[in-house]
Amino acid sequence: MDIRRFGVGHRRPDGPPGTRGVEGQQIHLDAHGLIAEMALRPHAVIPPHTNPNVTYFVVVEGGGFVRVGDETARISAGEAVVWPPDVVHAAWTELTPMRAIVVEFASPLAAGTIAAETLRLEDAAIDQPVVPAAADGALAPKPPIDPAGHRSPDREPW
Repeated sequence: MDIRRFGVGHRRPDGPPGTRGVEGQQIHLDAHGLIAEMALRPHAVIPPHTNPNVTYFVVVEGGGFVRVGDETARISAGEAVVWPPDVVHAAWTELTPMRAIVVEFASPLAAGTIAAETLRLEDAAIDQPVVPAAADGALAPKPPIDPAGHRSPDREPW
């Protein structure tokens, strides 16, 4: 049995390079992909960047904001965003923390490189890369969650 520990007491305190207020812990890494936990404190930032792999940012606690290309959306626990390969993406929080599980799949086009926000594995040998299948569902309409009078800043935090 292999138990991987993450969460409070197991995170790297310095976060991935370029981030602010972010801690993380790798849960799994091999040539096919990566799974990591990320904890964003209030006013944390994962600045805009690209990645050659398909990445799922699965929010399990709290909430904040995500950006994919030119789109920005509020995200909260129980929601996930797909960060497509080679598309600029980012995440940040305002007044509340957010905790997410990051799942990154190695892309056959990425020449075997896992370049997750938490770790980079260069020149990994990939015999048969794992590529996620297309989903056959759709998101339900999201109910309004903004408290009366709350307004987000007009610009991103970077």
